Amino acid sequence: MTEIQLSQEFSKEFATLQKRAEKGEGEAEYLLKLVGKGITKLVESREAGQKIQKRLWPKYYVQKYGISNLWRLRLDDYWRMIYTLLNGKIRIVAVILDVIDHKEYNKRFGYK
Repeated sequence: MTEIQLSQEFSKEFATLQKRAEKGEGEAEYLLKLVGKGITKLVESREAGQKIQKRLWPKYYVQKYGISNLWRLRLDDYWRMIYTLLNGKIRIVAVILDVIDHKEYNKRFGYK
């Protein structure tokens, strides 16, 4: 089984998202539901997403997190969950780095 952690940055965004959802904001509720489904998929299989080739890794993630692998989980047609796997002797941890919309995904990965 895979343990799930949120990056410090995404943890803050997730808390804000929860507060917005509690206030009844439809988009926040929808995104929270998508993130929950994504986390469930990762718990069931750490390789639920697609592994991203190293040559395509944005410098942003390499510099900020010092990653050695990068994965993308498509949440729907518009939202993507970006994560990395940490492999210890006893456990495997999926660290969710970001949940970004398709426009930001294209920008961060240098797609036009």
